[in-house]
Amino acid sequence: MKKMSLLFLGMLAVFLMFSGCKQQAKEHPLITRDLLFGNPDKASVQLSPDGRHISFLAPVDNVLNVWVGPVEEPEKAEPVTRDTNRGIRNYFWAYTSNHIIYLQDLAGDENWQVHVVDIRTREDRNLTPFEEITGPDGKPIMLPGGKPLRPQAQIVAVSHKFPEEIIVGLNLRDPQFHDLYKVNILTGELKLMQKNDGFMGFLTDDDYTVRFAARMTPDGGMVYYRPDGRGGWSPFETIPMEDTLTTSPVAFDKSGQIIYMTDSRGRNTAALLEVNLNTGEKKLIFEDPRADAQGIMMHPMEKKLEAVSVEYLRKEWTVLDESVRADLEYLKTVCDGDFRVSDRTLDDKFWTVAYVVDDGPVRYYFYDREKKEAKFLFTNRKALEGVRLSKMHPVVIKSRDGLNLVSYLTIPGWRDPDNDGRPDKPLPMVLYVHGGPWARDSWGFDPVHQWLSNRGYAVLSVNFRGSTGFGKDFINAANREWAGRMHDDLIDAVNWAVENRIADKNKVAIMGGSYGGYATLVGLTFTPEVFACGVDIVGPSNLITLLETIPPYWKPMFEMFATRVGDPRTEEGRKLLQERSPLTYVDRIKRPLLIGQGANDPRVKQSESDQIVKAMQEKNIPVTYVLFSDEGHGFARPENRLAFFAVSELFLAKHLGGRAQEIGKDFEGSTIKVPEGAEQIPGLKEVLAK
Repeated sequence: MKKMSLLFLGMLAVFLMFSGCKQQAKEHPLITRDLLFGNPDKASVQLSPDGRHISFLAPVDNVLNVWVGPVEEPEKAEPVTRDTNRGIRNYFWAYTSNHIIYLQDLAGDENWQVHVVDIRTREDRNLTPFEEITGPDGKPIMLPGGKPLRPQAQIVAVSHKFPEEIIVGLNLRDPQFHDLYKVNILTGELKLMQKNDGFMGFLTDDDYTVRFAARMTPDGGMVYYRPDGRGGWSPFETIPMEDTLTTSPVAFDKSGQIIYMTDSRGRNTAALLEVNLNTGEKKLIFEDPRADAQGIMMHPMEKKLEAVSVEYLRKEWTVLDESVRADLEYLKTVCDGDFRVSDRTLDDKFWTVAYVVDDGPVRYYFYDREKKEAKFLFTNRKALEGVRLSKMHPVVIKSRDGLNLVSYLTIPGWRDPDNDGRPDKPLPMVLYVHGGPWARDSWGFDPVHQWLSNRGYAVLSVNFRGSTGFGKDFINAANREWAGRMHDDLIDAVNWAVENRIADKNKVAIMGGSYGGYATLVGLTFTPEVFACGVDIVGPSNLITLLETIPPYWKPMFEMFATRVGDPRTEEGRKLLQERSPLTYVDRIKRPLLIGQGANDPRVKQSESDQIVKAMQEKNIPVTYVLFSDEGHGFARPENRLAFFAVSELFLAKHLGGRAQEIGKDFEGSTIKVPEGAEQIPGLKEVLAK
């Protein structure tokens, strides 16, 4: 009888445990994909230089456009641009305070054109309407297939001293090099001001004087040159290869005789320095042994450094000028989360401030410095304000050779009720790998983390070696370690998650875009038993063909790729690149793979996905291939984002067992095509046939 009672109680405990989990899951209903991956309600909040207007990006017929309204009544804002296709993602105010300048490309090709819009008349002028690059023979340079190579415009400089003019870089003469043009935003007139016959780029001051030019050295280092006064250039600073990603000019002071730099020479992390251009004297302003000095705050007119930020686990600000101490101390009290001053008026009386949290949308405030008062404006996604979202936990994982891997872990809320970053049992997990690789993951609201955790997965993002922000030693530890120690770091993170009972060893997926897509392909070929499946978004499959097809305007910095990835110009380098290419080992793929690609990607060409899909077909290895005809390096149009993540969700649910929302209407308006493997995903073939 006693045994029966114990058995009954044990069965009752199991029942209560599972019913409790189900009940808790019900309290965390599926968050529809459009809330996370559709357009934001409002984003990129800015102020006109004179403080009369506020602006932001918001959708018009589901396409992001620039809206402008009175700063006192932002609810009266109206759209001043009329993009109907890809949406506007990059814009800023001209110093006239009556004009908005924005960039737009064609279907993701990144050949940007510069537009200016008069907010009073809504007239939109394309300042760089060029459609072809002319070669030395006077004829357009043609791409394979017969289309002309389109030039790319870059915004190089804007200055309050010249409110009606901006400096634009254009590669009209040579696809590799951008000449500098002074452009009148009212008339559209372009004047050549600096020809470029071999530099990566130029740095100008507020007087629009070209002060420096940069050129890469054969060993991957960098030399900054100054005009010599005789039409030539003289070396100013030489940066060794190991310091190039952590050392660079930042800004001039008001006099133009002081330049501020981040500099890692003679130290590990990038410090903030003041350099006197007349005497050469260097003064240390700030350094942090944990992380690089990165963001700065500078007075818009006086050009005084006021604060500097570092980001180790989270963003931290250090005051450099007492004039802003009270402001920053007050802003810390306004809202939880990490904040940044997103814009300032020219007289510096008013700021816009954005607060980032991990479990809610971005909160925007209008800050009056004289009153020391921050007025709430809006969040970027109102529909998420009342939704139960998951917390993101910073964790530091040790690599096998002793490096600190700053990482971010998100657990489904109902699996981690005390929010300690440890689930009640090991979960299926997605290792979500960032791109770059010279970039980093950060703490804050991440739509992919929220989407996956809401579906029942633990989500782990790792700043593997090569990630930026943690000093030059951490970056240089990744040199020529693609698919080597960089991948070891990811495997070490997976093992950590398994050992700490966060992840179910048999249900770990790998997913990412760009370098993260490459890491996915490496995961399924170099460590084919570790991952249950993989999702590759615009990832290269062959490092040789990747480097042979980079955009022409990347070629001036080719030595960076040669020294840090591998040199395809040498026999030894080609051997290394081939050994580190997933395409070489395609026959090792045992686990399901989903590939997403934009047809117009200038960085990772469509051929990178095509060739691995073809190789898998030839070996009868299943693969699902999703292609978008109007996208580039990633998916800019919300219709395409929703479509791809709908496919990904069903793919992950099949192989990891998480929750899933049906496709529903998430293909509407998308250019999605599935050239291969639609039958591998439940219901996909039927939806495509409709």
